[in-house]
Amino acid sequence: MLCPSVSSFFFTLGLADKVLVFPYETDFSFVALTPQKEMSLKAFTLCMRVATELPEERQIILFAYRTADYDELNVWRERDGRVSFYMSGDGAFFHLPPITTFRSSLCLTWESRTGLAAFWVEGKRSTYQVYKPGHTIRPKGTIILGQDPDKHLGGLEAVQSFVGEVTDLNMWDFVLSRSMIQAWHYGHKVPKGNIFDWATIEYALNGNVMVVDDD
Repeated sequence: MLCPSVSSFFFTLGLADKVLVFPYETDFSFVALTPQKEMSLKAFTLCMRVATELPEERQIILFAYRTADYDELNVWRERDGRVSFYMSGDGAFFHLPPITTFRSSLCLTWESRTGLAAFWVEGKRSTYQVYKPGHTIRPKGTIILGQDPDKHLGGLEAVQSFVGEVTDLNMWDFVLSRSMIQAWHYGHKVPKGNIFDWATIEYALNGNVMVVDDD
């Protein structure tokens, strides 16, 4: 399915103390995000709190950033339960604790200089993998939650959609230290995300997505 041009969306600012709820599987429900700076990245930290009741064998898109020709940064839970991310080609796959109905804090770090990549769950780091040293994520794409665009602004499939809750999504253009990631996990004050800061994030809803209080 094609999704509307991002320029046609009505954007709103700020999700402090709010949760995005994707109540059921669709091929049209998603949230578009506007970064605070160009997504030309040689390093990043991406963090979010996420929960789902979808079965482990169901593939789920957790974050999607696509330019005209490439999936610049896609984060998935795979059909075999592993969590992965892809940058313009084959992905890196990690065996992590399962994402369940109880909210998990999930971070991903990567830097181009060494290629070192790791996921962090509940403040604990996975083993490092070396993935795409020397790579640069390209700017001028579209970032959405809830769907995987198989082409720029299109190609949405219900069987890959996210169903569940997402909150506290933040992103930095550098790798946060262990102490900072652990502080974020426990809800302590950390430097505001300079790409996405949940409290001031610019977002637009499409389809059946709810914004609810984080009780």
